[in-house]
Amino acid sequence: MASRPLLYLDVDGPLNPYAAKPTRRPDGYTTHRMKPPGWIAMHPGAWTASVKPLRVWLNPGHGGRLLELSDRYDLVWATTWREDANDFIAPVLGLPELPVVPWPTMHDAAPDGTFWKTRHLVAHAEGRPFAWVDDELGDRDRTFVHAHHTGPALLHHVDARLGLRDADFEALAAFAHTL
Repeated sequence: MASRPLLYLDVDGPLNPYAAKPTRRPDGYTTHRMKPPGWIAMHPGAWTASVKPLRVWLNPGHGGRLLELSDRYDLVWATTWREDANDFIAPVLGLPELPVVPWPTMHDAAPDGTFWKTRHLVAHAEGRPFAWVDDELGDRDRTFVHAHHTGPALLHHVDARLGLRDADFEALAAFAHTL
């Protein structure tokens, strides 16, 4: 249904609190060592076996919480993991395969000091209401979305040291109830 809001999900930060102290995994998270193709590609010329795997912390309980939100949202990966999120992240969380934002470019200069993803997500949403969880959101992104997006939007910053927490899920549910 096209009128349903989108929930854009970033992996690193909200789902994988990569900025937490390396010696202190956050409560509820499990450690996974992963070598997604996108990570291997960042090491041109290296043998796959010699590429050090990524340490990824995931909270399996987040899958159920996100599935609860899927009653009100269409879940979409909005991550540099791209399709690798379906192969590596979704199975750990118990999520089905989700659509992926097809980034036309990544990590490029963005208008008005916004995060590089912002304008791409506004274009992808095509006026549909959306919520977006990411660790790199700021006031400039909110200003840009307000000026260029015709529907309601919630840009929800998640601390990359903590990942998604109860209050974050509550904010997403509350926003969905306002629509």
